[in-house]
Amino acid sequence: MECCHKTKVRNEDEKRALINRLKRIEGQIRGITKMVEENAYCIDVLTQAQAAGAALSSFEKELLASHIKGCLIADIKDGKEETVDELIATLGKMIKK
Repeated sequence: MECCHKTKVRNEDEKRALINRLKRIEGQIRGITKMVEENAYCIDVLTQAQAAGAALSSFEKELLASHIKGCLIADIKDGKEETVDELIATLGKMIKK
């Protein structure tokens, strides 16, 4: 796991796993759109929207863990402590949701 200034080199397995998760979420969103277009019952749409939100939250957690285990640790070892401040700011935004 190599982090560079504002980029991240991911191995193919990690990249594929993240993209597959995003494609599943994209499919869920398309499904919700179709439900609205077809006048589905509000509670059914809300249930699917919550599921999509949970899937996106799970994606965020996986990406955050990867960032901490890779980028953050590498940057701290290299003396780039501003990465910690960046993470704290990002966590603050995530918690506000």
